[in-house]
Amino acid sequence: MAASPTPPAWNRETEPFVELISAEAISRRVAELGATITAEYRALGSTGEDVVVLGVLKGSVIFLSDLVRHISLPLTMDFIGVASYGDATVSSGVVQITQDLTKPIEGKHVLLVEDIVDTGHTVHYLLENLGTRKPASLKLCSLLHKPDRAEREVHIDHLGFTIPNKFVVGYGLDVAQRYRNLPYIGYVAQP
Repeated sequence: MAASPTPPAWNRETEPFVELISAEAISRRVAELGATITAEYRALGSTGEDVVVLGVLKGSVIFLSDLVRHISLPLTMDFIGVASYGDATVSSGVVQITQDLTKPIEGKHVLLVEDIVDTGHTVHYLLENLGTRKPASLKLCSLLHKPDRAEREVHIDHLGFTIPNKFVVGYGLDVAQRYRNLPYIGYVAQP
């Protein structure tokens, strides 16, 4: 998509963001994902009490908040914190758990919610780690996938959008913890 003629008020003159995915497109896709996930867990015979939606901190928080409102089951939520970027714009490849789950997931249907699958290292590590905790099922839902950066192949059960190899911000994604609150997904235009 082309850049808006007038940048939003939160843009700094030195860092104009180019809109990649609009807030409206995100909203539509999140609703579709929620309906699909609801149908999938109902087909498993789940009533929702055994479904845990597990958000990867911090990037998935906004996506997860919108997604769960479209999942028509009485699920529970938990969070896991990981670090692989620090303040950089490229993943270090080294994954560190910074906050673990608050409750066991053994015997539960776990939906891991991630903001972006980039190199695949973080998600691969998390899926392996969570798999050792004996969930009834373990699925991955990612808002974004950047296949051009993939170094590890991971199966994404529910995907919002495939994007080009650009460093994106907004709708939960950040650079040095900033710009998560942008309502759309954009990237910094290079001069």
